[in-house]
Amino acid sequence: MLVLGKDKNFLAIEAEYSSFENSAIAILPIPYEVTTSYGKGTKKGPKAILRASAYVEFYDDETDKELCFEKGIATLAPLSFKKMNQENAMNLIETTVASLLETGKFLVCLGGEHSVSYPIIKAFYNKFPQMSILQFDAHSDLRESYEGTPYSHASVMARVIDFFPAERLVQVGIRALCVEEASLIKEMKIKTFFASKIRQNEYGKDWIKKVVKSLGQQVYITFDVDFFDPSVIPSTGTPEPEGFYYTEAIEIIREIVRSGRQIIGFDVVELAPIKGLNHPDLTTARLIYKMLNLIFYPKK
Repeated sequence: MLVLGKDKNFLAIEAEYSSFENSAIAILPIPYEVTTSYGKGTKKGPKAILRASAYVEFYDDETDKELCFEKGIATLAPLSFKKMNQENAMNLIETTVASLLETGKFLVCLGGEHSVSYPIIKAFYNKFPQMSILQFDAHSDLRESYEGTPYSHASVMARVIDFFPAERLVQVGIRALCVEEASLIKEMKIKTFFASKIRQNEYGKDWIKKVVKSLGQQVYITFDVDFFDPSVIPSTGTPEPEGFYYTEAIEIIREIVRSGRQIIGFDVVELAPIKGLNHPDLTTARLIYKMLNLIFYPKK
């Protein structure tokens, strides 16, 4: 299994802690971008996250651990798509993820545009048929097709519910969708927590607990960084106002872990780096490491 060295891997850690054999965690960069519809550059996201991660501290004060040295984190070589069509690209992602899941590693995938989550989730669902999905996102991504393709980043969750039970999909942060998507949410009984209702306290002050209670015992997370307010992450293809903050995202993860649910894997997508603007890349890298710390060291 080809892994990246210290100069390119997640957290810039030595081979002793980043070999595939010695690591409990594997990170798979998926620099795929074909269907972005506004801002471009998501294919540069994985590399930007890895570069920024070199400046994330190894020690986490909340868990009192240096997870990367205790568990090991292997960063795999990025997938290469060359001139593949969309169907072949999706197949490559699915087969690669399925193969990695068979090794027993905890897998984190870095996109790329959000369409990559469809084959990732398909592979996870084959391995974990009882799982539920938590989608952090500004958009519901439930269009049947967009700009001529059913594999658009705007259609990723529509493709997921082609094979996945829609009632096990939980969406949080949604604030941009078309009327057809709104109808589908009601028809398919998707559990969607809208930003407007969160901000107007329609779910109550304990909305985070309600999000978590909507999930099953095994949880896969797909995290589109446009969930965040543009003041936090401006570097994304379709930023939307009235977004959320790092603290809110992490508190949702904490609550999942506190509840005894198992997070089985996650992807982080749609970072489109802006040259000279470093904080979104670093925030995304820190988000990933913080999530891993909370998952691997749950509070008793």
